[in-house]
Amino acid sequence: MATLPNPLPLLGLPPGTLVDTTAGAPWHEPLLWYADEPAQPGDWARLRATGRPLGLLPVLIDGGRRGQWPEVWDLDPGETSYPGDHDAEDVLAEYWGEYASDELEDAAEWPGLAPAPAAGTAGTPDELAAQMADQLTGGARTALVSARRSADIPAAIGWSGPLNHENDVARLCAVLRSWEDRFGIRVVSLGFDTLTVSVSRPPTTVAEARALAAEHFAFCPDTIDSAPPNNLDAYAEKHLLGQETWSFWWD
Repeated sequence: MATLPNPLPLLGLPPGTLVDTTAGAPWHEPLLWYADEPAQPGDWARLRATGRPLGLLPVLIDGGRRGQWPEVWDLDPGETSYPGDHDAEDVLAEYWGEYASDELEDAAEWPGLAPAPAAGTAGTPDELAAQMADQLTGGARTALVSARRSADIPAAIGWSGPLNHENDVARLCAVLRSWEDRFGIRVVSLGFDTLTVSVSRPPTTVAEARALAAEHFAFCPDTIDSAPPNNLDAYAEKHLLGQETWSFWWD
């Protein structure tokens, strides 16, 4: 994957860790920096203001219940393609064809991409992301990644969280790019196998939410499986309608 010049080694940052190991081998430049101390409210906004002019974007890193931090994640940017080389609808339609008939009680033909909602929440996508980051801190750490846009963060570090679903995370990032454009999402938090995004233009009608639920299932079937019944309408109304945070977990 093509990357921006990486200024992480030159940037004066709080005490933290520069991760430069990929799948057990050294990488030619740091993939990310993350703080030694748990994130505090306001850290996200400050890091974004510092990093954005240099091509660095913030994300929360969560060790999760397994206590696994990025230096032991199987990061592999060398095997990751470029998100812009993939079409979001093609990617989702392929996943839908592979998983829907076996795992959904109400499966049908791929319905196509959901329309973008007409209106969004107050504030910009980045302002909402900062607010969500402040709410999600807990034991998470703030991190900086060299990436062109928030949706590209997983691909920029070769994140392997969805490995059992997709070997090339750039294909999922193509979907995240489409969600950035349509729903104003930002990647807020990454764990070993989890992803959380803020959503500044969530579905505001049941019809919009139901259309989007098909995309969520194709993107991460485990999300629907972990929220029974395996019914897209139920998932849409409970987890998508008006929701400003979407969370995904890959088994």
